[in-house]
Amino acid sequence: MLVKIYTKTGDDGTTGLIGGKRIKKSSRRIMAYGTADELNSSIGIVLAFTLDSDIVDILTKVQNDLFVVGSDLANPILSDSSSRVTGEMITSLENQIDKLESDLSPITYFILPGGDHVASHVHLARSICRRVEVNIVKLGEEEPINKTCQAYVNRLSDLLFVIARTVNKRKKISDVAWKK
Repeated sequence: MLVKIYTKTGDDGTTGLIGGKRIKKSSRRIMAYGTADELNSSIGIVLAFTLDSDIVDILTKVQNDLFVVGSDLANPILSDSSSRVTGEMITSLENQIDKLESDLSPITYFILPGGDHVASHVHLARSICRRVEVNIVKLGEEEPINKTCQAYVNRLSDLLFVIARTVNKRKKISDVAWKK
């Protein structure tokens, strides 16, 4: 049986959540997981470049994790524990940050986003990640959410920052300090 991509059920400006409830596409919940999808697409652009295998592995796992983030945010029934962001997912990000950061020099200044094309795209993904976080925080102010989801996205922006620095370092491009 052929399943069509369009259902026409969203033509009225609503969309379905896990559990069957329909809400406006302009709702905070949709904004939160919609921006997570945008972040995932941005990471897909980064993965279209030639990258070291460790970075590919990390970002591929992040893309899969972002589907969990989206699923978590699309499920307002907190008692349903399926497809939820977990503390183990955050620990995994922290382990990757620690591993990559051990090869970087410590910084004592703000770094301008940029450098190599790949690093620049990672910085763009990082800034999208911050917007995801803001949307999740705003959603959490209006209704209950899995706070671990919010912490995961916060840590992910740190990882993306470290990945951008790592890409630049491996291509022998120095960090550029922000100057007033």
